[in-house]
Amino acid sequence: MALRLIWIYAVLLLVSVNVSSQNSNLDRGFTGVETKEGVAVTDTALDVLNSKLTQIFFPVVYIIVFIVGLPANAMAIWVFLFRTKKKHPSSIFMANLALADLLFVILIPLKIAYHFNGNHWIFGEAMCKVLVGFFYGNMYCSTAFIMCISVQRYWAIVHPLSQQKRNNKLAAGVSVCVWLVVWVITVPLYLYDQTVKVTNLDIVTCHDVTRPSQSRYPSIYFLIMGVVGFVVPCIVCIVANVQMLRSLKSSMTDDNIIQKRRKAVILIVTVLVMFLVCFTPSNIMVMVHYSLLFAGVQESGYGFYITTLCLASLNSCVDPFVYYFISDEFREHVRNTFRCRSERTAQRMRVSFSALKYSKKNSTYTSDSGNTQSTSY
Repeated sequence: MALRLIWIYAVLLLVSVNVSSQNSNLDRGFTGVETKEGVAVTDTALDVLNSKLTQIFFPVVYIIVFIVGLPANAMAIWVFLFRTKKKHPSSIFMANLALADLLFVILIPLKIAYHFNGNHWIFGEAMCKVLVGFFYGNMYCSTAFIMCISVQRYWAIVHPLSQQKRNNKLAAGVSVCVWLVVWVITVPLYLYDQTVKVTNLDIVTCHDVTRPSQSRYPSIYFLIMGVVGFVVPCIVCIVANVQMLRSLKSSMTDDNIIQKRRKAVILIVTVLVMFLVCFTPSNIMVMVHYSLLFAGVQESGYGFYITTLCLASLNSCVDPFVYYFISDEFREHVRNTFRCRSERTAQRMRVSFSALKYSKKNSTYTSDSGNTQSTSY
């Protein structure tokens, strides 16, 4: 999965460079010339807004995210809330991550309609602000909760005797703090215009064009958020996962546990690669783009910038599959749900299976005059 996403990024980079290289002798930019009616964007922005990249590819990506992400995250929340009897810190963090993804996925049809409508927003300024707030809120919630999951797993593997790894109250408190912090840091997105009329296309864009008179405000905001919302969680995740890998590598001496350790290593690498692939390009481009915008530099990376933001949404449909592979209990609950088994029935089956295994392990069978008898130790 991660390798495929890397190839997609490479192909889209070439596409966006090709789009932005058209009319190379013309002025490049993101905001354009502001008038009373709106903003007259540059030819490069016109090419991108009229391209198949934004009007066909983007909505197709969002359709995939919606079709996969909506039932998958809804199923994850159902399992975490109603099927998992014994709550663990990791399950608490994963339930909150699934909720953040679900809140974003629910609003994706608005993005699909927007792009299919020629990047023309018809739902009003308020809904545009809500969509943008949920988009970045989902991104920063995802990085924060993945960081929390990485730290929790670090304590479970590197410090297995620590009581902190089983502290559900601490995990719940941290989750509440994450939601409050993300809500506070996304408030500024509601304080300036997100919808801008493009006068030379006669369309109203949502978050795709910034008024030159308001460009300094979002530039400072996204530069700070790039550091707080991505760089810090990224460093924490890398350090935690590297320490886990070192601990697992040093403990791979017992043949009985080497297979489980190997699976854990594969899982850690997968989560780390997914984090870097989904969030690194978009956050780097956000910081680069708004740095240039803040400096007043006319830049040509507009196509690649919005493409990485689109692909970052794939994280919302990838996370549930990470839950599936990260937790044996989650996998069992999902199977039981699909088979319409109640929790009581599943528990009876587990008890019966455990009793059968115990009986086979502690019994011997001998044959005497054609009769078979069992003797227990």
